Amino acid sequence: MHKLSVTGLAKRFGPRKVFSDISFELQTGQSLAVVGPNGSGKTTLLLTALNRYHPTRGEVVFYRANIRLDEDEVRSCTFLVAPYLYLYDDLTAEENLKFFATVAGRSVTGKGIDSLLARVGLERRGMDLVRAYSSGMKQRLKYALALLNEPEFLFLDEPTANLDEDGRQIVSRIIDEYRQKSVVVIATNEREEYDFASDICRLDQ
Repeated sequence: MHKLSVTGLAKRFGPRKVFSDISFELQTGQSLAVVGPNGSGKTTLLLTALNRYHPTRGEVVFYRANIRLDEDEVRSCTFLVAPYLYLYDDLTAEENLKFFATVAGRSVTGKGIDSLLARVGLERRGMDLVRAYSSGMKQRLKYALALLNEPEFLFLDEPTANLDEDGRQIVSRIIDEYRQKSVVVIATNEREEYDFASDICRLDQ
């Protein structure tokens, strides 16, 4: 059983308050949609929960089997998919998967790569340079990276950004899969994406 506990979380950038007093608790099989208008702090909340930003106040704790995880453990069991996630344009899709697998201390075989790319609709495109990919294809590749890492806590910022209908269906299947076995947190202002989550956290601008 995995658990994410967020208590009294607040974030400011200088004099500007982004959000305050955010609290929620999620366990394996539960998911949360963080919703609100542009500029309301959805991305900042996700990045603060992932310790990319230090909170101004409050606490974020990740647990596995009721044991609190340290920072290294959190990094190894969380994954973020977002339009701004960096990929290496001068590498092929296969080379990106191999590189990020190595960084994560994992290994991936040729058959494993083929399987990952097929799951996101990029079969036969693995040897293409990522710079030749459309924005939607890059988004699909980011989901292949998530599948590669098998995260226990999956964070999604604008999960269907840049995707066509086929891509949206792929993402829907991936989210359904991970909602069963992990903790999923989604930041979105698309109402059709609210259904990806079992609960909603609303932010005001």
